[in-house]
Amino acid sequence: MLVPRIDKLLGIEVYATETLGVHGVIRKSVDDFVVDEVLVDGSKAEIEKAKERRVLGASHSRQRYLLCVLVKHNWDTFIAIKKIAKQLGIDQKQIHIAGIKDAKAITAQHVTIENASMEAIAKVSIKDIEIHPVGYVRDKLSPYYLLGNNFKIRIKAIKRSKSNIKKRITETARALETFGGISNFFGYQRFGTTRPITHTVGKAIVEGAFEEAAMLFLAKPSVHEHPSSRQERRELKSTQDFGQALQNFPKQLRYERLMLRHLVERPEDFVGAFRRLPTKLQALFVQAYQSYLFNRFLSERIKNGFSLKRAEVGDYLVSVERSGLPMVNTAKMASAETVAEVNELIKTGRMRIALPLIGLKQRPSQGTMGKIERQILEEEGIKTESFRIDSIPKISKRGGLRAIVAPIKSFKLNSISACADNHRGNEADLSFMLLRGSYATVLLREIMKPRNPISSGF
Repeated sequence: MLVPRIDKLLGIEVYATETLGVHGVIRKSVDDFVVDEVLVDGSKAEIEKAKERRVLGASHSRQRYLLCVLVKHNWDTFIAIKKIAKQLGIDQKQIHIAGIKDAKAITAQHVTIENASMEAIAKVSIKDIEIHPVGYVRDKLSPYYLLGNNFKIRIKAIKRSKSNIKKRITETARALETFGGISNFFGYQRFGTTRPITHTVGKAIVEGAFEEAAMLFLAKPSVHEHPSSRQERRELKSTQDFGQALQNFPKQLRYERLMLRHLVERPEDFVGAFRRLPTKLQALFVQAYQSYLFNRFLSERIKNGFSLKRAEVGDYLVSVERSGLPMVNTAKMASAETVAEVNELIKTGRMRIALPLIGLKQRPSQGTMGKIERQILEEEGIKTESFRIDSIPKISKRGGLRAIVAPIKSFKLNSISACADNHRGNEADLSFMLLRGSYATVLLREIMKPRNPISSGF
């Protein structure tokens, strides 16, 4: 089955299912993509109940961290946090999250704010952002506390009959059930859909080529971005004039403008320009490159006919918690002596196969998969030690493991109806839950099989 070009650029070279897709479009409007966060203790950040939400462990006794529910409409997570911090008069590092949420969506998530009062939070006023205090907690939020996300998705403009839509979605859901879930690729958001360059910037950073990395981030245009942004990037690539670029770059290119301000003063200091960005964004470039390598590894595993549910000698294996989360920090490797035993544990859901996120401390698999992974690394010209970033040590990456299958919970095709809002065709309403680190767009990609992910709303 043909895979769109953008998928291949991100290392996603295959579909896990051979079923026919329904095509259609997601995110025709912001309320077509709704995300509610779920924490490991069962607490839910539900959009409709955000004002009255109680969370286990929260109290009214003043402690260091104030837990809140943040609801945002069509906002990038980092930019929303920056705006909130500015209104509160605090450093944005004092606001902690469990996970990044989709920008073009309505999302509800938990945040902790260090040394903030409920009274101050009540005064925050930002268009399309709500923040509701819940209570005080002892610890700040981190990804450790995130279980996953509930999704409510509407696929519109499906040019098929209602019966055909139901048939195709049902067949794909059944096929995924036989795998135990979705192939756990990193989705489009990890790399940037309209300008998928995050991982290429990351590779340049890993290689120590900071000037190349900066010019990729600042000056590589995309046909899918706004024409004014595209034109200014082309101009900068041609002139290398950072001062002129700072004057001309659109205001919405906030991160680019941060780097440009530094380069105007120090035109040779590309490392310093990256240091002007939020630390999480700096790290995201390197993480995106690790993600690209993982996607290539998983694509090759599928293309070579290896099972997603049956381990081979040399595969990494991770145990699974009662919650369903994989315990990626404790792993073992399948040997000739243990492979039959671990495959029984995989069948019962107590273990999953994992692939490496290459880093300083994370080596490739062994066996046949290991050979495939090492060949890809050789093609890329990358070694594990490449992930030691001496110029910016805090974004060096130790690496780790990622399960190759992510379970889908509570999948439901809620309804199929004629499109509202004057859109032609039918629309399908879906709901499901995915555990942390997994992407709804990867599931939707299997269901829709989009010919052009960008025009299809991915």
